[in-house]
Amino acid sequence: MPEYRVAIAGLGTIGLKVAQAINSGDLPGLSLTAVSAKNHTKAAANLRNFIPAPAIVSLGELAELADVVVECSPAAVFAQCADAAIARGLIFITVSAGALLERADLIAQAEKTGAQIIIPTGALIGLDAVRAAAEGQITSVTHSVRKPEASLKGAPFIEQNNINLDNLDTALCVFKGSARDAAKGFPANVNVSAALGMAGIGADKTIVEIWADPAIDRNIHEVVVEADSAHFSMKIENVPSKNAATGKITALSVIAALRRLTAPLVIGT
Repeated sequence: MPEYRVAIAGLGTIGLKVAQAINSGDLPGLSLTAVSAKNHTKAAANLRNFIPAPAIVSLGELAELADVVVECSPAAVFAQCADAAIARGLIFITVSAGALLERADLIAQAEKTGAQIIIPTGALIGLDAVRAAAEGQITSVTHSVRKPEASLKGAPFIEQNNINLDNLDTALCVFKGSARDAAKGFPANVNVSAALGMAGIGADKTIVEIWADPAIDRNIHEVVVEADSAHFSMKIENVPSKNAATGKITALSVIAALRRLTAPLVIGT
């Protein structure tokens, strides 16, 4: 079985769950060697029972201590760990698909260094089917996102357009456009739209609608794909984590991606 040293960028809702899974021994062949977090004191407290305790280092230093870097940090600091990991030819697992859209040069760099960039399925559903359809011809991909209004507050697009989400009594469509623009306007909410775009016909051709819905308490994603090989639609309702913008399944998806690295059986494309 391959042995991988894993470092995690960001120890929030996603990163801490992933760290705990590795430390528990539930992921054979993986060991947690380092983490990075904005608050080192809080990180040390969260890791106090980990054996052995991982090093707490800067984002740029993670790549020096690992074979796999898992990026679960805010999109604003994506480059600090991505550049170092890819330059060293590591496996780079990122939940910031939207940030990767703006750094296409990293994909070209990975080809040169032998790095591999992995985007977990995350809160979405059926990326394997979309990838398969993309081997043929896809005509259209649409992605509808419905979230409780509280989880969308503070998003750049909401702030820039002065959209009032207080006291809604019906669902409000706050955005309709490309997956690329959705990822820019809602970096903490719709990274999955960017991943969907990269899996299928591209982020500029993938159409996204984002709704603030006061009647729901889950994050709902619906995807419809038209292709020469199939027509399919998919829906998933994700239970939010403590961070309302992030579904519980997102951390589990990262864990599943890590498990795949050493698994004797791999299911799905």
